[in-house]
Amino acid sequence: MKLNHVAIIPDGNRRWAKEKGLEPWNGHKVGAENTIKIIEEAKKLEIPYFTIWIASLDNLKKRPKIEVTFLCRVFAEYFKRLADHPDVHKNEVNVRAFGFLEEVFPASVVNAVREAEKKTASYDRFHLSFLMGYDGQVEMVQAVEKIVAQALTVNSQPQPVTSELIKENLWTQSLPPVDLVIRTGVDNAPHWSGGLLMWQTAYSQLHFTNTYYPDFTTEDFKKAVEDYQDRDRRFGS
Repeated sequence: MKLNHVAIIPDGNRRWAKEKGLEPWNGHKVGAENTIKIIEEAKKLEIPYFTIWIASLDNLKKRPKIEVTFLCRVFAEYFKRLADHPDVHKNEVNVRAFGFLEEVFPASVVNAVREAEKKTASYDRFHLSFLMGYDGQVEMVQAVEKIVAQALTVNSQPQPVTSELIKENLWTQSLPPVDLVIRTGVDNAPHWSGGLLMWQTAYSQLHFTNTYYPDFTTEDFKKAVEDYQDRDRRFGS
């Protein structure tokens, strides 16, 4: 089966660092470098849509300030590189970010993200999406709130609620259904987090691995894709 959209939850950076006697931010730094390799592999495999959840709202609210500060530095540096990376432009990669950017990130991160988005806005060959300050439950609640507000402004007449109406009010309305979700670092306890792309993952196949994200290689990524391709998707039938 051909893959159109892969999403990844890159878990285990902090635990990887702890096991090596390092500070948590060292794990985030290595994880960021690994992300570049995984994205390149996704491009080689000609996967048109690739989404990575790099920071949830809980991550940013509950973790130590020093760790979040370092993480933001990594993000700012990373998106500056993306904005001007020759391969991004050569391969016409459209870069997008979804979540509470302005609300929870410093200007250095927001400006770097928006610049990368601006410079790649016209591209449509590959789509690279980042979930930042993201929470799937909040996304769904806000979609419902928007629908209600729209109904109240149109002669106070409620409009039929359809799948299309819900999707067009999501932050991530431009993203297609996710074929495969990969989650790393599950420590023999496969689990979900914060409603990842709740609408787009309704029929997703799942791939869990104990491997911490800094050690999740391009070969591991290829094996996850191959495992998906060997499955028989039934879509509820």
